[in-house]
Amino acid sequence: MNTTVCSSHLVDDPLCFVQPSFPFYFSPKPSLLNFTDDFRLILVAPVLAYWIPSLFFHFLDTSGWKWLDKYRIHESSELKARNLATRSQVVWTVLSQQVVQTMVGVVWMSDQPVHNVNPAQDLRRIAAAIEPIFIRALGDQTHPVLLARATGFIYWWAIPMFQLFSAMFIIDTWQYFLHRLMHSNKFLYKQFHSWHHRLYVPYAFGSLYNHPIEGFLLDTLGALLAEWTTGMTTRQALFLFLFSTFKTVDDHCGYSLPWDPLQLLTSNNADYHDIHHQVIGIKSNFAQPFFVHWDTLLGTRMTRKDVEHRRQKVSKAL
Repeated sequence: MNTTVCSSHLVDDPLCFVQPSFPFYFSPKPSLLNFTDDFRLILVAPVLAYWIPSLFFHFLDTSGWKWLDKYRIHESSELKARNLATRSQVVWTVLSQQVVQTMVGVVWMSDQPVHNVNPAQDLRRIAAAIEPIFIRALGDQTHPVLLARATGFIYWWAIPMFQLFSAMFIIDTWQYFLHRLMHSNKFLYKQFHSWHHRLYVPYAFGSLYNHPIEGFLLDTLGALLAEWTTGMTTRQALFLFLFSTFKTVDDHCGYSLPWDPLQLLTSNNADYHDIHHQVIGIKSNFAQPFFVHWDTLLGTRMTRKDVEHRRQKVSKAL
């Protein structure tokens, strides 16, 4: 499938640039998978993205492999001894939250436009918008190939990356301030957020172990707000939801893994979030799931070095 890139001024130019292929991440097919449409996929995929890595980490938890001990944030014996919620309670709570997420998704996605598999119109619109800039900079002899390449970069890379990072920023901002409010307000903490902190030692499939109201406000509503605000397509939203789900599970996995790409991506990782689950760090490290800028800017960031320093001060005082 060829995509012709022409501006309004150069539309009749025989040199009008033709882009013969799409970027690696784009598929012109009406549906990404042959056996289902994108709307059903965006409802099911986040659930699978939650349980598949969760079961993998659960396998590691129960494997008994000694070589894993150096990567465990806590001793394996602590998982049962120090957590207040049983695993069956966690599973059923998470499943109920995912049912609510799916129902909200059905209502939300029913009003979304069909995925556009022919971007030529948008490319022409961008070309027409930036052509005057090229004319001012280069004169009337604007080369159509240069204009087309700039248009392609803006459409295929600049705009999607801006949308993705904006959505990540929105989710981080939404979750940081709501999460911090849940800790600073005694009623909200006792009634809602204390559920999640029944897991003093986090593990992967307890990532979404929340009170149903908190789960809806913190996770579901925050993700939908990010998608809507940034104007994402269905497939962009699918990537965002999958990425955030993988990240959330990984942040609660209980392992500090040097070869885990999600833990290398940012310092907001499993070790960082584990500090928040401990008594010493419960008023710190509110940021989730992507970056730590709000904790850094607002003075709520705590590192392992800070934890050791505080423990030394306590031991000296005793």
